Amino acid sequence: MTTTRRTSVRLTQFAHGGGCACKIPPGELEDVLGALSAPLPATAGTPLLVGLATGDDAAVIALPTRGDTPAQAVVSTADFFTPVVDDPYDWGRIAAANALSDVYAMGGRPVLAVNLLAWPRDVLPFELAREVLRGGLQVATEAGCHVGGGHSVDDPEPKYGMAVTGLADPARLLRNDTGRPGMPLSLTKPLGLGVLNNRHKATGERFEQAVATMTALNRDASAAALAAGATCATDITGFGLLGHLHKLARASRVTAVIDTAGVPYLDGAREAVRDGYVSGGTRRNLEWVAPFTDFGTTDADTRVLLADAQTSGGLLVAGEVPGAPVIGELVPGGPHTLVLR
Repeated sequence: MTTTRRTSVRLTQFAHGGGCACKIPPGELEDVLGALSAPLPATAGTPLLVGLATGDDAAVIALPTRGDTPAQAVVSTADFFTPVVDDPYDWGRIAAANALSDVYAMGGRPVLAVNLLAWPRDVLPFELAREVLRGGLQVATEAGCHVGGGHSVDDPEPKYGMAVTGLADPARLLRNDTGRPGMPLSLTKPLGLGVLNNRHKATGERFEQAVATMTALNRDASAAALAAGATCATDITGFGLLGHLHKLARASRVTAVIDTAGVPYLDGAREAVRDGYVSGGTRRNLEWVAPFTDFGTTDADTRVLLADAQTSGGLLVAGEVPGAPVIGELVPGGPHTLVLR
Protein backbone atom coordinates (compact mmCIF):
# COMPACT_ATOMS: atom_id res chain seq x y z
CA MET A 1 0.00 0.00 0.00
CA THR A 2 1.26 3.46 -0.86
CA THR A 3 0.06 6.73 0.60
CA THR A 4 1.23 10.32 0.39
CA ARG A 5 1.81 12.02 3.72
CA ARG A 6 2.44 15.74 3.82
CA THR A 7 4.94 16.77 6.47
CA SER A 8 6.25 20.23 7.25
CA VAL A 9 9.81 18.87 7.14
CA ARG A 10 10.99 16.17 4.75
CA LEU A 11 13.94 14.65 6.56
CA THR A 12 15.13 12.68 3.54
CA GLN A 13 15.88 15.95 1.75
CA PHE A 14 18.60 16.73 4.31
CA ALA A 15 20.61 13.61 3.42
CA HIS A 16 22.82 12.81 0.47
CA GLY A 17 21.74 9.15 0.72
CA GLY A 18 19.17 7.23 2.66
CA GLY A 19 19.41 4.44 5.23
CA CYS A 20 21.91 1.68 4.56
CA ALA A 21 22.30 2.86 0.96
CA CYS A 22 24.65 5.54 2.35
CA LYS A 23 27.19 2.91 3.45
CA ILE A 24 30.75 3.13 2.17
CA PRO A 25 30.94 0.75 -0.83
CA PRO A 26 31.97 -2.77 0.25
CA GLY A 27 35.06 -2.97 -1.93
CA GLU A 28 36.42 0.35 -0.64
CA LEU A 29 35.62 -0.64 2.94
CA GLU A 30 37.50 -3.93 2.63
CA ASP A 31 40.54 -2.09 1.27
CA VAL A 32 40.55 0.16 4.35
CA LEU A 33 39.98 -2.61 6.90
CA GLY A 34 42.24 -5.24 5.36
CA ALA A 35 45.31 -4.61 7.53
CA LEU A 36 43.61 -3.59 10.77
CA SER A 37 43.13 -6.92 12.53
CA ALA A 38 45.38 -7.03 15.61
CA PRO A 39 44.43 -9.86 18.01
CA LEU A 40 45.25 -9.43 21.68
CA PRO A 41 47.58 -11.94 23.36
CA ALA A 42 45.95 -14.97 24.95
CA THR A 43 46.65 -13.49 28.39
CA ALA A 44 43.94 -10.87 27.77
CA GLY A 45 41.45 -13.40 29.13
CA THR A 46 38.57 -12.54 26.80
CA PRO A 47 39.01 -14.48 23.54
CA LEU A 48 37.72 -12.79 20.41
CA LEU A 49 35.36 -15.33 18.83
CA VAL A 50 34.30 -13.17 15.87
CA GLY A 51 36.23 -10.15 14.62
CA LEU A 52 37.19 -8.42 11.39
CA ALA A 53 38.45 -11.48 9.53
CA THR A 54 35.19 -12.61 7.90
CA GLY A 55 33.27 -9.32 7.84
CA ASP A 56 30.52 -10.72 10.06
CA ASP A 57 27.61 -8.72 11.45
CA ALA A 58 29.04 -8.02 14.92
CA ALA A 59 32.05 -8.66 17.11
CA VAL A 60 31.86 -11.40 19.75
CA ILE A 61 34.06 -12.11 22.75
CA ALA A 62 33.83 -15.00 25.22
CA LEU A 63 33.45 -14.14 28.89
CA PRO A 64 35.54 -16.14 31.34
CA THR A 65 33.50 -18.68 33.29
CA ARG A 66 33.56 -18.75 37.05
CA GLY A 67 32.28 -21.71 39.04
CA ASP A 68 28.86 -22.82 37.90
CA THR A 69 28.21 -19.71 35.79
CA PRO A 70 27.07 -20.77 32.28
CA ALA A 71 29.39 -19.79 29.46
CA GLN A 72 28.38 -16.51 27.84
CA ALA A 73 29.55 -14.37 24.96
CA VAL A 74 29.21 -10.62 24.53
CA VAL A 75 28.02 -9.38 21.13
CA SER A 76 28.91 -5.80 20.20
CA THR A 77 27.81 -3.71 17.24
CA ALA A 78 27.01 -0.18 16.10
CA ASP A 79 24.86 1.05 13.24
CA PHE A 80 23.60 4.48 12.23
CA PHE A 81 22.53 6.23 9.04
CA THR A 82 20.91 9.24 7.43
CA PRO A 83 17.09 9.53 7.23
CA VAL A 84 15.48 6.74 5.23
CA VAL A 85 11.94 8.10 5.63
CA ASP A 86 10.53 11.56 6.29
CA ASP A 87 8.63 10.67 9.47
CA PRO A 88 11.07 11.15 12.39
CA TYR A 89 9.39 8.59 14.67
CA ASP A 90 9.47 5.94 11.94
CA TRP A 91 13.10 6.77 11.16
CA GLY A 92 13.96 6.19 14.82
CA ARG A 93 12.11 2.87 14.85
CA ILE A 94 13.77 1.70 11.64
CA ALA A 95 17.28 2.70 12.75
CA ALA A 96 16.87 0.93 16.10
CA ALA A 97 15.51 -2.26 14.52
CA ASN A 98 18.41 -2.19 12.08
CA ALA A 99 21.03 -1.80 14.82
CA LEU A 100 19.49 -4.53 16.97
CA SER A 101 19.43 -6.83 13.94
CA ASP A 102 23.19 -7.35 14.03
CA VAL A 103 22.88 -8.97 17.45
CA TYR A 104 20.05 -11.22 16.27
CA ALA A 105 22.10 -12.11 13.18
CA MET A 106 24.77 -13.54 15.51
CA GLY A 107 22.24 -15.57 17.49
CA GLY A 108 22.28 -13.20 20.46
CA ARG A 109 19.77 -11.13 22.39
CA PRO A 110 20.30 -7.38 22.83
CA VAL A 111 20.48 -6.19 26.43
CA LEU A 112 21.81 -2.61 26.29
CA ALA A 113 21.87 0.12 23.66
CA VAL A 114 23.13 3.70 23.58
CA ASN A 115 21.92 6.28 21.08
CA LEU A 116 24.14 7.78 18.37
CA LEU A 117 22.72 11.10 17.15
CA ALA A 118 24.08 13.69 14.72
CA TRP A 119 21.85 16.74 14.34
CA PRO A 120 21.99 20.04 12.40
CA ARG A 121 20.88 22.06 15.42
CA ASP A 122 20.63 25.38 13.54
CA VAL A 123 18.54 23.86 10.75
CA LEU A 124 16.17 21.25 12.15
CA PRO A 125 14.12 21.70 15.35
CA PHE A 126 14.96 19.50 18.32
CA GLU A 127 11.32 18.44 18.50
CA LEU A 128 12.09 16.24 15.50
CA ALA A 129 15.16 14.80 17.20
CA ARG A 130 13.02 13.93 20.20
CA GLU A 131 10.65 12.01 17.93
CA VAL A 132 13.58 10.12 16.40
CA LEU A 133 14.81 9.12 19.85
CA ARG A 134 11.29 8.20 20.94
CA GLY A 135 10.99 5.84 17.98
CA GLY A 136 14.31 4.21 18.83
CA LEU A 137 13.26 3.77 22.45
CA GLN A 138 9.95 2.19 21.43
CA VAL A 139 11.63 -0.52 19.35
CA ALA A 140 14.35 -1.17 21.92
CA THR A 141 11.64 -1.55 24.58
CA GLU A 142 9.82 -4.02 22.34
CA ALA A 143 13.08 -5.97 22.11
CA GLY A 144 13.53 -5.97 25.89
CA CYS A 145 16.72 -3.94 25.51
CA HIS A 146 17.65 -1.08 27.85
CA VAL A 147 18.58 2.29 26.34
CA GLY A 148 21.14 3.91 28.63
CA GLY A 149 21.94 7.31 27.13
CA GLY A 150 24.25 7.85 24.19
CA HIS A 151 26.26 10.49 22.37
CA SER A 152 25.32 13.43 20.14
CA VAL A 153 27.16 15.84 17.86
CA ASP A 154 26.25 18.94 15.90
CA ASP A 155 26.42 17.84 12.26
CA PRO A 156 25.26 19.37 8.95
CA GLU A 157 23.50 16.10 8.08
CA PRO A 158 21.11 14.26 10.44
CA LYS A 159 22.13 10.73 11.39
CA TYR A 160 20.79 8.31 13.96
CA GLY A 161 21.42 4.80 15.18
CA MET A 162 22.59 2.80 18.17
CA ALA A 163 25.56 0.98 19.60
CA VAL A 164 24.20 -2.30 20.96
CA THR A 165 25.54 -4.89 23.37
CA GLY A 166 24.04 -8.37 23.43
CA LEU A 167 24.56 -11.74 25.07
CA ALA A 168 24.78 -15.12 23.37
CA ASP A 169 25.65 -18.74 24.02
CA PRO A 170 29.17 -19.09 22.58
CA ALA A 171 28.35 -22.66 21.54
CA ARG A 172 25.25 -21.55 19.59
CA LEU A 173 26.37 -18.55 17.58
CA LEU A 174 25.15 -17.75 14.08
CA ARG A 175 28.21 -16.91 11.98
CA ASN A 176 28.87 -16.22 8.32
CA ASP A 177 31.79 -18.68 8.04
CA THR A 178 30.04 -21.92 9.06
CA GLY A 179 28.07 -22.63 5.89
CA ARG A 180 28.53 -26.08 4.38
CA PRO A 181 27.54 -27.67 1.04
CA GLY A 182 24.02 -29.04 1.07
CA MET A 183 22.56 -26.36 3.35
CA PRO A 184 19.43 -24.63 2.03
CA LEU A 185 19.20 -20.82 2.14
CA SER A 186 16.17 -19.20 3.80
CA LEU A 187 15.29 -15.48 3.63
CA THR A 188 13.06 -14.06 6.36
CA LYS A 189 12.03 -10.70 4.83
CA PRO A 190 11.24 -9.75 1.23
CA LEU A 191 13.59 -7.56 -0.82
CA GLY A 192 12.88 -4.19 -2.40
CA LEU A 193 13.28 -1.85 0.55
CA GLY A 194 16.01 0.19 -1.11
CA VAL A 195 14.17 1.06 -4.28
CA LEU A 196 10.94 1.84 -2.40
CA ASN A 197 12.83 4.10 0.01
CA ASN A 198 14.51 5.82 -2.93
CA ARG A 199 11.10 6.41 -4.50
CA HIS A 200 9.83 7.80 -1.18
CA LYS A 201 12.75 10.23 -1.04
CA ALA A 202 12.12 11.41 -4.59
CA THR A 203 8.33 11.67 -4.53
CA GLY A 204 7.10 11.70 -0.93
CA GLU A 205 5.01 8.57 -1.51
CA ARG A 206 4.80 6.53 1.69
CA PHE A 207 5.07 2.75 1.43
CA GLU A 208 3.42 1.26 4.50
CA GLN A 209 4.58 -2.28 3.65
CA ALA A 210 8.19 -1.08 3.57
CA VAL A 211 7.91 0.70 6.93
CA ALA A 212 6.29 -2.36 8.51
CA THR A 213 9.08 -4.59 7.15
CA MET A 214 11.88 -2.30 8.31
CA THR A 215 10.49 -1.85 11.83
CA ALA A 216 9.90 -5.59 12.36
CA LEU A 217 12.51 -7.10 14.68
CA ASN A 218 14.55 -10.10 13.54
CA ARG A 219 14.17 -11.56 17.04
CA ASP A 220 11.72 -14.32 16.14
CA ALA A 221 13.63 -15.26 12.99
CA SER A 222 16.85 -15.57 14.98
CA ALA A 223 15.18 -17.72 17.64
CA ALA A 224 13.62 -19.92 14.96
CA ALA A 225 16.97 -20.36 13.22
CA LEU A 226 18.65 -21.41 16.48
CA ALA A 227 15.78 -23.75 17.33
CA ALA A 228 16.19 -25.38 13.91
CA GLY A 229 19.88 -26.00 14.64
CA ALA A 230 21.28 -23.36 12.27
CA THR A 231 24.84 -22.18 12.80
CA CYS A 232 25.27 -19.90 9.78
CA ALA A 233 23.42 -16.65 9.05
CA THR A 234 23.78 -12.99 8.19
CA ASP A 235 21.37 -10.10 7.90
CA ILE A 236 20.64 -8.37 4.61
CA THR A 237 21.31 -4.64 4.80
CA GLY A 238 23.33 -2.12 2.82
CA PHE A 239 25.31 -4.52 0.61
CA GLY A 240 22.15 -6.20 -0.67
CA LEU A 241 21.37 -9.91 -0.84
CA LEU A 242 24.16 -10.54 -3.34
CA GLY A 243 26.77 -8.63 -1.36
CA HIS A 244 26.02 -10.23 1.99
CA LEU A 245 25.65 -13.69 0.48
CA HIS A 246 28.96 -13.28 -1.35
CA LYS A 247 30.63 -12.51 1.99
CA LEU A 248 29.00 -15.56 3.59
CA ALA A 249 29.97 -17.89 0.75
CA ARG A 250 33.51 -16.55 0.63
CA ALA A 251 33.96 -16.90 4.40
CA SER A 252 32.52 -20.44 4.31
CA ARG A 253 34.52 -21.43 1.19
CA VAL A 254 31.40 -22.52 -0.70
CA THR A 255 29.32 -21.38 -3.64
CA ALA A 256 25.80 -20.06 -3.11
CA VAL A 257 23.21 -20.94 -5.76
CA ILE A 258 20.16 -18.66 -5.82
CA ASP A 259 16.81 -19.73 -7.25
CA THR A 260 15.80 -16.28 -8.51
CA ALA A 261 12.15 -17.33 -8.95
CA GLY A 262 11.96 -18.15 -5.22
CA VAL A 263 13.12 -14.77 -3.92
CA PRO A 264 10.25 -12.70 -2.41
CA TYR A 265 9.84 -8.98 -3.13
CA LEU A 266 7.72 -6.22 -1.66
CA ASP A 267 4.78 -4.96 -3.68
CA GLY A 268 5.89 -2.10 -5.91
CA ALA A 269 9.57 -3.00 -5.90
CA ARG A 270 9.78 -4.04 -9.55
CA GLU A 271 7.83 -0.97 -10.60
CA ALA A 272 10.28 1.21 -8.67
CA VAL A 273 13.21 -0.36 -10.54
CA ARG A 274 11.37 0.04 -13.84
CA ASP A 275 10.80 3.73 -13.09
CA GLY A 276 14.45 4.32 -12.25
CA TYR A 277 14.43 4.67 -8.45
CA VAL A 278 17.73 2.86 -7.95
CA SER A 279 20.31 4.24 -5.51
CA GLY A 280 23.98 4.64 -6.25
CA GLY A 281 24.67 2.27 -3.37
CA THR A 282 22.70 -0.49 -5.09
CA ARG A 283 24.56 0.01 -8.37
CA ARG A 284 27.89 -0.10 -6.52
CA ASN A 285 26.81 -3.35 -4.83
CA LEU A 286 26.09 -4.91 -8.21
CA GLU A 287 29.40 -3.71 -9.62
CA TRP A 288 31.27 -5.16 -6.63
CA VAL A 289 29.80 -8.67 -6.85
CA ALA A 290 29.83 -8.94 -10.65
CA PRO A 291 33.32 -10.53 -10.90
CA PHE A 292 32.28 -13.23 -8.42
CA THR A 293 28.86 -13.98 -9.91
CA ASP A 294 27.53 -16.22 -12.65
CA PHE A 295 24.37 -14.30 -13.58
CA GLY A 296 23.17 -16.87 -16.12
CA THR A 297 20.13 -15.52 -17.96
CA THR A 298 18.89 -13.35 -15.07
CA ASP A 299 17.37 -10.12 -16.41
CA ALA A 300 18.78 -6.69 -15.53
CA ASP A 301 15.93 -5.62 -13.21
CA THR A 302 16.20 -8.80 -11.14
CA ARG A 303 19.95 -8.31 -10.81
CA VAL A 304 19.31 -4.82 -9.45
CA LEU A 305 16.75 -6.09 -6.93
CA LEU A 306 19.08 -8.83 -5.73
CA ALA A 307 21.76 -6.18 -5.13
CA ASP A 308 19.30 -3.62 -3.72
CA ALA A 309 20.68 -1.87 -0.63
CA GLN A 310 18.29 -2.93 2.12
CA THR A 311 17.68 -1.09 5.37
CA SER A 312 16.72 -3.31 8.32
CA GLY A 313 16.27 -6.30 6.04
CA GLY A 314 15.73 -9.89 7.06
CA LEU A 315 18.03 -12.73 8.03
CA LEU A 316 19.58 -15.00 5.44
CA VAL A 317 19.96 -18.36 7.15
CA ALA A 318 21.84 -21.45 5.98
CA GLY A 319 19.10 -23.83 7.00
CA GLU A 320 15.34 -24.06 6.88
CA VAL A 321 13.39 -21.57 8.99
CA PRO A 322 9.66 -22.24 9.48
CA GLY A 323 7.60 -19.77 7.47
CA ALA A 324 10.56 -18.41 5.48
CA PRO A 325 10.97 -19.22 1.79
CA VAL A 326 13.98 -21.26 0.68
CA ILE A 327 15.72 -19.26 -2.05
CA GLY A 328 18.68 -21.47 -2.86
CA GLU A 329 21.41 -23.66 -1.42
CA LEU A 330 25.09 -23.87 -0.67
CA VAL A 331 27.19 -26.18 -2.87
CA PRO A 332 30.90 -27.02 -3.01
CA GLY A 333 33.04 -24.05 -3.94
CA GLY A 334 33.49 -23.36 -7.63
CA PRO A 335 34.83 -20.59 -9.86
CA HIS A 336 32.13 -18.19 -8.56
CA THR A 337 30.85 -17.55 -5.04
CA LEU A 338 27.38 -16.75 -6.45
CA VAL A 339 25.38 -18.52 -9.15
CA LEU A 340 21.94 -17.28 -10.24
CA ARG A 341 19.44 -19.70 -11.79
